[in-house]
Amino acid sequence: MSVVLGYDKSPGAARALRLAIEVAAAFDERLVLVYGAAPPGPVGEEYASHYEAIRQAGRTGLEHAVAEADRAGVPTVVEVIDEKPAQALIDAANRHAGRVIVVGSWGESPMRGALLGSTPHKLLHMSTVPVLCVPPEELE
Repeated sequence: MSVVLGYDKSPGAARALRLAIEVAAAFDERLVLVYGAAPPGPVGEEYASHYEAIRQAGRTGLEHAVAEADRAGVPTVVEVIDEKPAQALIDAANRHAGRVIVVGSWGESPMRGALLGSTPHKLLHMSTVPVLCVPPEELE
């Protein structure tokens, strides 16, 4: 089994990373780090360069997460998936026998998440794997 983490270097993701590392270490499981990089609609030169920039941002962010997991002695698998984040996380959890999907939230209201379709909100409705939604740390 594994712990699957959606990671994008947002404030909520930073706290989710720490928690996902703790859970993976406690169960002696690998941490699957996922970045959903949905491809843009129409194909063209501008879209292709935009898409590659999104993928590169994901890879760069995941490097930080891998370093944090390495310091804790937690093995990792990295995936940049050509899907929207929620579907990318569900697919990765299915492929890697996910025990739990961990995601950070932005601290938005439930209504805003429902209307705008936040990744945590989508996961709570779509995933058959348990979802751990981690709120951002409170600002002091």
